[in-house]
Amino acid sequence: MVFLVDFGSIFLTTCRDVIPIVILIVGFQVLVLREPIPHLRRLVVGGVFVVIGLALFLAGLEKALFPLGQIMATQLSDPDFIYEAGAVVTKADWKEYGWIYLFAAMIGFATTIAEPSLIAVAFKANEASAGTLSQWGLRITVAIGVAFGISLGCFRIITGTPLYIYVLVGYLIVIVQTLFAPKNIIPLAYDSGGVTTSTVTVPLVAALGLGLASTVPGRNPALDGFGLIAFASLFPIISVMGYAQLMEWSVKRKKRIQKLEKTHAL
Repeated sequence: MVFLVDFGSIFLTTCRDVIPIVILIVGFQVLVLREPIPHLRRLVVGGVFVVIGLALFLAGLEKALFPLGQIMATQLSDPDFIYEAGAVVTKADWKEYGWIYLFAAMIGFATTIAEPSLIAVAFKANEASAGTLSQWGLRITVAIGVAFGISLGCFRIITGTPLYIYVLVGYLIVIVQTLFAPKNIIPLAYDSGGVTTSTVTVPLVAALGLGLASTVPGRNPALDGFGLIAFASLFPIISVMGYAQLMEWSVKRKKRIQKLEKTHAL
């Protein structure tokens, strides 16, 4: 019964959030374009499914994903698990949190692979490139970037180092890569950073950061618990451009080897 009441509240909130979008689209269609709405019945049914799906997803976040991420982070970073039971710890030793780094990397990789927005971008990139860009290749490359970024973000929380240092260094690397990366991959790389911060990744990553900052000695959840999502959007840009640069270097190297072989044959 409590779940039905909570779901009803979430459903009404979702309807309230979706109504302005509906008004905008219908207004432009009828008042600006002055065209009838095509497939009206299908659009209404699809809109109802979207609202119900969003409400169910938000309920799932509240009931499962947020608590799950926070519980896992809290348990893995519990001083009784990291150190000896009953030990008094006033300052965290970053070398003792190996399980946290591994869990962060794995959760970052898994959630990114399952990210619907990334799947959509990878599909369109494969379609636009006539199959030269592999869907799975792009998804795995982005997932590796997110995995490394989330793991590094956990290291930042544990050590308490300022967030701006990582962001500045990261974007300096992005700027340098942009100057040398293949031009056709740069827009896709930047988009790949944005699509990782979506429906599946954000709830678990945010809960992970808050749970970790709540448990690590000397950390404040309000100051240290946030920032992991910035890592999740930054490092995929680096990984995608790095992958493109590596592939470009590999192709050029093969061509040089083939040219040398032909020269020696002559």
